[in-house]
Amino acid sequence: MSKNNKIEPESNLPTGLASPARRALASAGYLRLEQFSKLTEAEVLKLHGMGPKAMEQIRRALAAKGQSFLK
Repeated sequence: MSKNNKIEPESNLPTGLASPARRALASAGYLRLEQFSKLTEAEVLKLHGMGPKAMEQIRRALAAKGQSFLK
């Protein structure tokens, strides 16, 4: 639990994501891989801190679960 007593959803983002990418996603409210199946790659790339390496890590993690970005 966080300091303000709200239960925060546990993140299942790839563990190797760089800190800037992780912060960008968290500040936009993206903590779960499943959320990316409702977003296009272009939408995610607009976030400051997201780059090609982070996008590839997310793509691979989604593929491992049989999911992908919205086309």
